[in-house]
Amino acid sequence: MKKTIQVQYFAILREQAGTAAETVQTEAENPGELYQTLRERHGFTLEPAQLKVAVNDDFAPWDAVLADSDRVVFIPPVAGG
Repeated sequence: MKKTIQVQYFAILREQAGTAAETVQTEAENPGELYQTLRERHGFTLEPAQLKVAVNDDFAPWDAVLADSDRVVFIPPVAGG
């Protein structure tokens, strides 16, 4: 079943996607499947193991079940000084 998911991108993912956020229609069951779909669409170079994922403002495992209207954020490593 298709779900509407709000996706936000930061840092390199935002650059590679060409946008900070998008709404997607997906049949992905979890963030891992969603990332794979988006990776193919946008050419993301980071592996899932390099990222954290949050669903509805809480860190979540890659196999968390997604529901219609969820908000997903893929968080790349950040450099700081």
